[in-house]
Amino acid sequence: MQANPNYLKLPGSYLFSNIAKKVQAYQAAHPEAEIIRLGIGDVTRPLCPAVISALHAAVDEMGQAETFRGYAPDLGYEFLRHAMAEQDFRARGCDIADDEIFISDGAKTDSAAIQEIFSPDARVAVCDPVYPVYVDSNVMAGRTGEYDADTQTWSRVIYMPCTADNGFAPALPAETPDLIYLCFPNNPTGAVATKDKLQEFVDYANRVGAVIIFDAAYEAYITDPEIPHSIYEIEGARTCAIELRSFSKNAGFTGLRLAATVVPHDLKDRDGVELHGLWARRHGTKYNGAPYIVQRAGEAVYSAEGQQQIKETVAAYMKNAQVILQGLKEAGYTVSGGVNAPYIWLRTPEGMTSWAFFDDLLDRAHVVGTPGSGFGPSGEHYFRLTAFGSYDNTLRAIERIKKM
Repeated sequence: MQANPNYLKLPGSYLFSNIAKKVQAYQAAHPEAEIIRLGIGDVTRPLCPAVISALHAAVDEMGQAETFRGYAPDLGYEFLRHAMAEQDFRARGCDIADDEIFISDGAKTDSAAIQEIFSPDARVAVCDPVYPVYVDSNVMAGRTGEYDADTQTWSRVIYMPCTADNGFAPALPAETPDLIYLCFPNNPTGAVATKDKLQEFVDYANRVGAVIIFDAAYEAYITDPEIPHSIYEIEGARTCAIELRSFSKNAGFTGLRLAATVVPHDLKDRDGVELHGLWARRHGTKYNGAPYIVQRAGEAVYSAEGQQQIKETVAAYMKNAQVILQGLKEAGYTVSGGVNAPYIWLRTPEGMTSWAFFDDLLDRAHVVGTPGSGFGPSGEHYFRLTAFGSYDNTLRAIERIKKM
């Protein structure tokens, strides 16, 4: 027996595992330090009442022989897929059918798994900085080439720089890819993509035969009516795009686990193979479905009460984002994001590396954030803070940073 050699190519450990180890070591050496965590993108507010009520009702159903549920249908329960299709897509003018939505237990899982239905030698394009799972999951699949430790890049991965000069929204890739990962609102930069920018990518993907994997995990934070919430608001997207949806950040389901992947029937590979069928086969073979009680909780998100309650939750996090954004500006930092997105992207001071700033922030302010270099070479000299802490902790963290 031998280990999978692709896994052995992965450098170091996962970004957030590194952060956790460093914070744990610091806390052990400084037990008196009160650490405020604004690093990992985990939510802190409780589930909304409509969701709690749905969970209780579904549990009661599971306790009765006549309403007990076992394995979920392969695609997910129709009640949830229909609610999503109606409110997330058709209400926005997107032509998405119920059976084009696949329910799962997390967008992270789907973003790592969706690449399985593509050729092992597919070329992948990613934004830089990038959510690390997009790259690492393709490395695990063997789509790597050689690793350059100095630039932290793989030779067969096409990096699309997202910098202050282009508003952190990339230009088209320099080389022709097979897969293009896009995440807007963006993790980690908090940038958004205009309709014109997304149309540029959709037209390009259709022209060269590439597939866009569009991560819409943070679409609930968009307030600007000119910013699209879905890739399917863009003309031509049905023939070139897969969309990932998550309940984690819009409804606080990080502890429940619920998401969906949308694969239109019109999406085909260069030989005319319908990718919907391939994903359905993978989904049915490797996945047993999100629990019934969790899917009922997801359905409650789309009720009138649920919609109002999650809007209040999102607004509370965006209030935190404004505190961070304004506070950092007052402290003299160069910052972006925090508008239409729950992430704030700041330039580290005086050319300080992102990991040096991490250490300095932890030591002097007892605040944890995320070093930008962990997201890719264009993330160096940048740093990410999240708006998912409590309001009181957010205020205290910013006051500490101002005193540094």
